[in-house]
Amino acid sequence: MNTCVIGLQWGDEGKGKVVDQLSETADVIIRYSGGANAGHTVVRSSEEEAFALHLLPSGILHENKLCVITNGVALDAETLLGEIQRLAERGISVGENLKISGRAHLVMDYHKTQDRLSEEALGKAKLGTTIRGIGPCYADKVTRTTAVRVVDLLNKDRLKEKLKSIVELKNKIFAALYDNPEPVDFEVIYQKCLLWADALGPMITDTTALLHRIWQDNKVMLFEGAQGTLLDLDHGTFPFVTSSNSSAVGLAAASGLPAKSVDRFLGVAKAYSTRVGSGPFPSEQDNDIGQYIRDKGHEYGTTTGRPRRCGWLDAVVLDYSIRIGGINELALQHLDTLSGLKELQICTSYKLDGKKVDFFPAEADALDQVECQYETFPGWDEDLRGITDFEQLPENARNYVLRLEKVLGIPIVMVGVGPSREQTLHRSAN
Repeated sequence: MNTCVIGLQWGDEGKGKVVDQLSETADVIIRYSGGANAGHTVVRSSEEEAFALHLLPSGILHENKLCVITNGVALDAETLLGEIQRLAERGISVGENLKISGRAHLVMDYHKTQDRLSEEALGKAKLGTTIRGIGPCYADKVTRTTAVRVVDLLNKDRLKEKLKSIVELKNKIFAALYDNPEPVDFEVIYQKCLLWADALGPMITDTTALLHRIWQDNKVMLFEGAQGTLLDLDHGTFPFVTSSNSSAVGLAAASGLPAKSVDRFLGVAKAYSTRVGSGPFPSEQDNDIGQYIRDKGHEYGTTTGRPRRCGWLDAVVLDYSIRIGGINELALQHLDTLSGLKELQICTSYKLDGKKVDFFPAEADALDQVECQYETFPGWDEDLRGITDFEQLPENARNYVLRLEKVLGIPIVMVGVGPSREQTLHRSAN
């Protein structure tokens, strides 16, 4: 069975842990969207330091698994090589087990510069990006003439001429738009590209053709989404979104495989809600409850270290993400974080101008005005991290999960009660 793992909120849902577990029964693990602005944390056991992955598929931590980075990814080669080096220091080799699409677009230094300058110029209206250059990279992809793809690394002379032209244009644009920007140095960028070409060259291939062969051979594929559905460029809380289709709808374009190649879409959500950066967040708790969740759940960005905004679980958000993504099953993470709260709330509907909202309004202006309608549940004090069976959960914790399952109308098949692999409770989808 081929599975796609998708975040149903604003990212940081715990997809890395789910992908890591499902990788055991997969032949191929595929990262198909986003860039180094996405961070997946994987804890193999409570006795081992966590792995923080930004571009490598989480399946890279398993032996004898093929990992693929497809055309939809904005590839920061410097970050990728840094990840490979850090894994090597921990005894994990990356080589023939990683294939990279030549059609993926490269994040360059000037993209990061543009990202930073743009955010600074926007001031209070800034989007709250990670300053990793992802948006400017995707913008060049659309512009086409200023885009650099991974396959360009294989023709160094042509790349040199292309980069000269692009850097000259970027410097003119920066000088015209921003105050006293430092000029981009072509030679520094080109020398980096030469290093990337030597290191990554053996891994570069036509991943679309590769994946179609894998599909025809009936090998088990596991697709790893980045960010979350509410950050999707078209279907998220625009403009406070990422620069790619981070919902399930983006899989086909970003991988070259049709959606029918996937048998199961597994959504991942936290037992509460978080968001990084600017943008509407109806169920946010900017108070002691939000701070409790932040501290208990270690809610600080894997990529940026920024504190995440925290709030109650929003079932309206989840219902929307399930609908547009065709989600079959749900993995609920971080249930243990809620231990110690006297009462819990789930937002089950919105009101706007005194009227019930029938469908999630992804427009930022509307979301700023909605009022959350909550159901309240008694909390629990027990530590859940040592529990190994769903039926062993405190009654109030079980009731919280079962009520959410009924509200959403899809089975919750995994419940996370801690960060490591063994701290997951599995339930039947029937």
